Amino acid sequence: MEDWIISIGGRQMKSRIRIGALISGTGTNLQAILKACDRGEIDGQVVFIGSDNPEAAGLQMGRQAGIATIVVDYDAIERGFRADPDQMKIPPDFHIDDIRRKQHLFPPDAERHRVVQFLTGRSIAEDQLLRQMQAHPFDLLVCAGFMRVLTPYFIDRVNIDPNRPRIMNIHPALLPAFPGVDGYADTFRYGCKIAGCTVHFIDYGEDTGPIISQRAFAIRDDDTLESVKKKGLALEWEVFPHCIQLFARGRLRLARRSFELAGGVQFERTVVNILPAG
Repeated sequence: MEDWIISIGGRQMKSRIRIGALISGTGTNLQAILKACDRGEIDGQVVFIGSDNPEAAGLQMGRQAGIATIVVDYDAIERGFRADPDQMKIPPDFHIDDIRRKQHLFPPDAERHRVVQFLTGRSIAEDQLLRQMQAHPFDLLVCAGFMRVLTPYFIDRVNIDPNRPRIMNIHPALLPAFPGVDGYADTFRYGCKIAGCTVHFIDYGEDTGPIISQRAFAIRDDDTLESVKKKGLALEWEVFPHCIQLFARGRLRLARRSFELAGGVQFERTVVNILPAG
């Protein structure tokens, strides 16, 4: 892959970025990304495909395209840790107090043993994934149907510069509504009249990171859950490559916003600003 340097918004950017992708299943969003790269709609190339699931159908897509694949069996690792923690190799740079302090996956009153067990077992799996990823340098990591929340241990080792996040996710709901694994179904079952999808950077919570872009569509009275999912996927395949291209062109910037609410309460939020083209 030939790279050259251009300047956008005062920042030096490679003309083509290296993209790592994480999947857990069929990889339909991955397929959309690969096609967009082939058509020149993304100035980038997928350099590896990783999965937590050895049976993920999307891995074959990568192998057929000659893309490196990585597999770390999260289920097996986490079961092994729960069964016999002393037999599992905890990363030497893993510090549970630091990870617990940063994470927003569990409420403050969550049982300590449960939190420590999850974060430790997950970080063991993440360490193995990170080690395999080292062989494939990347500029952006996309979670294209990766059904595992990432802990601060993993995030901090990818987001070396906290002001320039490098992990992008697609979520099947209009965040902040309906985070979690089943966004379209949650939206449909709630009786919403509008559904959609969200592309965001990943932070220390579950689907709480700064929003890059969203797409929405109406839910009609004759829609079913399957038709809602079909509409949503069609929009995902458009908006995810679009956001990756914005990243490739250096057009995404984080900004901190502060608001004073009733009673003098301060609300702060990190948002994504999209810079003009050119």
